[in-house]
Amino acid sequence: MTQEITTKIAVFQKKEIRKIIHKNEWWFSIIDIIEALTGTKRPRKYWNDLKKKLIKEGYSEVSENIGQLKIIAPDGKKRETDCANTETVFRIIQTIPSSKAEPFKRWLAKVGYERVQEIENPELATKRTRMLYKLKGYSENWIEKRMRGIAIREELTDEWQKRGVKEQKEYEILTAEISKATFGLIPSEYKKLKGLKRQNLRDHMNDLEFWFLNDVIWVKTDALPKK
Repeated sequence: MTQEITTKIAVFQKKEIRKIIHKNEWWFSIIDIIEALTGTKRPRKYWNDLKKKLIKEGYSEVSENIGQLKIIAPDGKKRETDCANTETVFRIIQTIPSSKAEPFKRWLAKVGYERVQEIENPELATKRTRMLYKLKGYSENWIEKRMRGIAIREELTDEWQKRGVKEQKEYEILTAEISKATFGLIPSEYKKLKGLKRQNLRDHMNDLEFWFLNDVIWVKTDALPKK
């Protein structure tokens, strides 16, 4: 099955760090990391200054090692954001004067190791997801429906690919159409209605919403031309 490429949230000392799978490993939002380590109110400005400092220190390949990846912004829309893998993040934070740098390195190593384990044993990712929902207080019944929804989404992206959907923008359009047909709102509008920002919309759906959503998904998919 094709893995659904979505923005995930990791938490370091109560600060949210957005991450996404890219080239089969976790890539992290650099401005989120800077905000978590420094407490600055202007993480983008800090990052621009830091890039210049890194180049002066001899890390001239910093720009080559940064990826502009589309991840969910606080307004619920996907925006290109500077991201880096674990190795590059380690190098970047060496230049950030922060007492949180060492604990963050240990946290980052743990997150990266968990990803390696999940590649070797995909069932671990499912188990960790179940455990995370359980720790958040969701009922077993809700968790079962959510996990089924994740599986359906994976099946759906496979089917879309078979029918010629390749670009991220096409996935976003189809996802928006499904949401509009189900709830009368596109995902960003529905998140706003529910008072959500970075949170995953489907993590805040009830049984009835899941039922309607899964039903509409396949109606819309069947309408796509087959390749």
